Amino acid sequence: MASFAPSPADVADIGVTGMAVMGSNLARNLARNGFKVAIHNRSVGKTETVMDNYASDGEFYPSESTADFVASLQKPRVAIIMVKAGGPTDAVIDELAGLMDSGDIIVDAGNALFTDTRRREAALREKGLHFVGAGVSGGEEGALNGPSIMPGGTKESYDRLGPMFEKISAHVDGVPCCTHVGADGAGHFVKMVHNGIEYADMQVISEAYDLMSKALGMGASEIGDVFAEWNKGDLESFLIEITAEVLHHTDSTTGKPFVD
Repeated sequence: MASFAPSPADVADIGVTGMAVMGSNLARNLARNGFKVAIHNRSVGKTETVMDNYASDGEFYPSESTADFVASLQKPRVAIIMVKAGGPTDAVIDELAGLMDSGDIIVDAGNALFTDTRRREAALREKGLHFVGAGVSGGEEGALNGPSIMPGGTKESYDRLGPMFEKISAHVDGVPCCTHVGADGAGHFVKMVHNGIEYADMQVISEAYDLMSKALGMGASEIGDVFAEWNKGDLESFLIEITAEVLHHTDSTTGKPFVD
């Protein structure tokens, strides 16, 4: 059973349901930035874990039930979903929608197919609810310390979400890595394109490694030096950086390069 009492009503600025690592880190990011955050998970144990380990990060309002979670949100309510794509997302949306009022906002911050997001947005619009598909990039560390956020949906919904999302996002030269990218499924469409570019980059990196290793006979550490040098110029990127780090890593047992 839950070790916390039901949260008071109408208190949280925003809520996150789904307390796996991405959801819990996003909730912690929001709390660290001064927002009052309602948290919820289908199995209450994960909510308890967040409260046991990270309550000092900020102001959390945990709930055991979905009804209590929704009730704890200030109106117009904002609830972020961070659960598995597909059926689980639809189930959570249906449950939230049945408890929310016209003008409330549901945000799917997971990796959804943009056509699913379009379908969900149209269905919830008929009920007077805003549905926002938001691509979130940066992985677990980004969710905690500053992701890139790509929200779709209506301009009206972004007027409500923008100040929060821009504050918790990564910043480059003082500019937040967050903007309204377009209507209905645009956020998840942009995230799909982002992922395609990232996977293409990874393929290029792997081919460069293969050429240096097999054609030029270079060792892992030597190739790592090349990637590290590339990362000082126009090719600077997180993927190049971590490739160099991996290639420089040695196995503690064998003393050989980790990639061999």
